[in-house]
Amino acid sequence: MGTFTVVSAAIAATLCAVSTMSTARLAAQQMPPARPAFRSGAQLIVETVTVKDKDGKVVEGLTAKDFNVTEDGVPQAISFVEFQKVESAPGGAGSAATAEAVGADLGRPPTTPGAPPAVAYQISTPPPGDTRYRDRRLIVLYFDLTAMPPPDLTRAYAAARRFIKDQLQPQDLIAIMTFQGGAVKVKHDFTNDRQQLEEVFLRLIYGDDLDGDGIPDVTPDSGTAFGQDDAEFNILNTDRQLSALQTAVTMLRPLPEQKSLVYFASGLRLNGVDNQAQLRATTNAAIRANVSIFPVDARGLVAQAPLGDATVASPGGLAMFTGTAAAGIQTNFQRSQDTLYSLAKDTGGKALFDNNDLSLGIVQAAESVSSYYIVGYYSTHTARDGKFRRVRVTLTGGLSAELTFRQGYFADKEFARFTAADKERQLEEALMLENPVTEITIAMELNYFQLDRAEYFVPVAVKIPGSELALARRGGAARTVIDFIGEVKDDYGITIQNVRDKLDIKLSDDTAAQLAKRPIQYETGFTLLPGKYVIKFLARDAETGRIGTYQSAFTIPNLNRELKRVPISSVVLSSQRVPMSGALYSVKKGAAPSVDPLVSDGSKLIPSVTRVFSTSRDLYVFLQAYERTEPAMPPLVAFVSFYRGDVKAFETAPLAVTGNFDPKTRAVPLRFSVPLSGFPPGRYECQVTVLNPNGQKVAFWRADIALVP
Repeated sequence: MGTFTVVSAAIAATLCAVSTMSTARLAAQQMPPARPAFRSGAQLIVETVTVKDKDGKVVEGLTAKDFNVTEDGVPQAISFVEFQKVESAPGGAGSAATAEAVGADLGRPPTTPGAPPAVAYQISTPPPGDTRYRDRRLIVLYFDLTAMPPPDLTRAYAAARRFIKDQLQPQDLIAIMTFQGGAVKVKHDFTNDRQQLEEVFLRLIYGDDLDGDGIPDVTPDSGTAFGQDDAEFNILNTDRQLSALQTAVTMLRPLPEQKSLVYFASGLRLNGVDNQAQLRATTNAAIRANVSIFPVDARGLVAQAPLGDATVASPGGLAMFTGTAAAGIQTNFQRSQDTLYSLAKDTGGKALFDNNDLSLGIVQAAESVSSYYIVGYYSTHTARDGKFRRVRVTLTGGLSAELTFRQGYFADKEFARFTAADKERQLEEALMLENPVTEITIAMELNYFQLDRAEYFVPVAVKIPGSELALARRGGAARTVIDFIGEVKDDYGITIQNVRDKLDIKLSDDTAAQLAKRPIQYETGFTLLPGKYVIKFLARDAETGRIGTYQSAFTIPNLNRELKRVPISSVVLSSQRVPMSGALYSVKKGAAPSVDPLVSDGSKLIPSVTRVFSTSRDLYVFLQAYERTEPAMPPLVAFVSFYRGDVKAFETAPLAVTGNFDPKTRAVPLRFSVPLSGFPPGRYECQVTVLNPNGQKVAFWRADIALVP
């Protein structure tokens, strides 16, 4: 028997009441007029519930007295129940009856009551009593233009136009959103008018000048729902795409109905510099907004050659004969779909992969919505603590049926404007939240260096865009404090290390001008044993109360067991070395620890974190090699290579390392300085190679970097 997955939403509402003392009483007291305000708060929680009998048919005619709702085991008083009757048109999608009902002919008005006559550039919330969305299926077509090359984008547009032309049903309402240039834009509010939707796609494909007179046919929208211009933090990770998707689903939250968002993209892969907390925050926002995400891989069915197509140079080495190279290509492709699958699975949607009929993804989103009940109640849990509330819906009176509903939601959270005594407690609670707070952009880099046979030093570099503090400056603050709190847990969830620190920044005119262009960097470190760990790190602007979260899993290998290759540490890429006394935008906790290998000759190497470098500066490369079985300094040769695609763009001369052997840590430091002035801007792969000629061993390290003018 088929089941139907629905999403619950909770909508916070604040009810205000103002009372005024009578004029006679004020006169008797001979006091200035007083206007005391009394406010009470309540959270309206909305659950969408599907009720089916044993034959899989939707049960109709239920009322509030037929439902029982508990939240964290506490019974809730149901305020209203509304039935949404969503039925497919006779004859199925694409039939002549459907086309006539929708009004596909040019010049015909929209069939949706109250629908806006023109592009609104926002999702409108119907006023009380407006029933324009009753018994409708709300479908959002979301195009991530930053993640699709032109061929994939053309296929996505064609699939959407084909669905609207041939498969749109009377009860279907379509909204169109795009993400491009750092902004989420609503190209059209919900409607089923084919002419208006077709005009939107024509503008997306050909631009706004459809008549060719050189004048845009519509005025471009200047406002954006999401606009963050910190390109350095978004070039090599997908945080920005996920944050934009979070913005899109949050825009849909005021609508209590069930929504389906069809997400067109050419894969979405989380890399090493991505923030796992942002993925979780996006998923939770979709659940909170009652949105199911249906990702569609716009690449369609890809027929890949085992060793790459004609755009890839012929590979070499043993890997092409053992099948390792072919397996690596296939694994990379599958990983680009993992995040899309996770978004679908966690929000109640379904992903469409490896299918050339992209319109099928829209059909799946439409068919997933059947008749359902909207059950609303005011939660007795009024604390805005961001914690998970477990919801259970059952039928009363001995009624027997299968109920499908979202099992809970994350409460709203508010961490601003607390008293001094509460701020520390609230920051600790934010660290423990399963629903991360991602109001501030954070990038992090973790490295590891072996101290002895057992312990490793793990330096942590956290970077925050200076523009994030612009809000505090605009608010008139002369200074602001950034609070930091973090913890490292092992594979069993046990906290191994933690940190609590702060950075006090003066917001003078000169400092504010620099913050608009320069990031703020925080440095700390841990001593850990080999193993698998998870780090969760929070930063809070104490002036505005905004919080950012970074979460990532990392592994410290046991280099003592490395016998086939040269044991090496992680590789640090940097574009600056600063004196220890000149770290203006870094937290200084006295002198740097003697175990920190990034400190040398009174200067500290600052990790790039984002791995975005300017061609006007040199690139510094640092790592350590270890030879614990060697009684003396082994001869090592190292060099750095840069690849653009599969073409080697540059390679340094081999560096013979013959000194600086640390007899205590048995470490050999390797330092390179590479001028970038002759490199064209773009993306590269940086490879570091370390050779031990005597032991006939080698080690490789690779990472993506980006060069900007």
